[in-house]
Amino acid sequence: MTHESTVTHDAIDEMLFAYFRPVPAGADLGRRVLDRLRDGWDPERFAAQVAFEASGRGISLVRPGGRARPPVSRAAKRLIDRARQELFDYLEGRRAFFSVPVDFSSARPFQRKVLELTHRIPFGETRSYSWIARTIGLPDARRAVGTALGRNPVPILVPCHRVLRSDGGLGGYAFGLDMKSRLLGLESSTPVLEGCTTTGIVCRVGCSAGGRMRDDHRVVFATVADARSVGYRPCKVCRPAA
Repeated sequence: MTHESTVTHDAIDEMLFAYFRPVPAGADLGRRVLDRLRDGWDPERFAAQVAFEASGRGISLVRPGGRARPPVSRAAKRLIDRARQELFDYLEGRRAFFSVPVDFSSARPFQRKVLELTHRIPFGETRSYSWIARTIGLPDARRAVGTALGRNPVPILVPCHRVLRSDGGLGGYAFGLDMKSRLLGLESSTPVLEGCTTTGIVCRVGCSAGGRMRDDHRVVFATVADARSVGYRPCKVCRPAA
């Protein structure tokens, strides 16, 4: 190989590396995403007005406004405080998942199947009512699925806003269709993964480990595969590859 061809290949390698290098996430990324979606809407006020109830096993009720029963224990109070903070962080574009546990014990068997499957729909993705019906083995139960989700006791934490009609229509939502549209818009604009340039670790947005990153060391990724392709490894706390 000649010296000239070596130089050419080195230049190409440098160009490709520069092109595919992760783009640093600015310190105001979450704020800029939120500003595009807010239009006078106040996430902090919304989160403060949501009523939560919890058992010792997890959050059992999320409702838009109104009064909730007092926490049954200190553990339940801690879960409610944690859920409210995670909800606020999510609405601010600083969280792409909820770590607070959910208590499904009040749901009947069919609804529980629907809720547990809906709980696993990834951030930023959507599914149809028909898809849920097929996946739980009851392909003709599309309307029953809609009814079960319409009675979802823990909306947002169990993301029924990610379930749409087969034609792409929004369907229904406990917090209203405007809120459903806002949440879908927020998720489509919020990064799912962020990596630290000094540790080489990639986390889900909102991970406690990721919260310690300096903004000038933060980069964003679309997938774990993208992060791995440039040498990052998944966080063992939030387990983004799970």
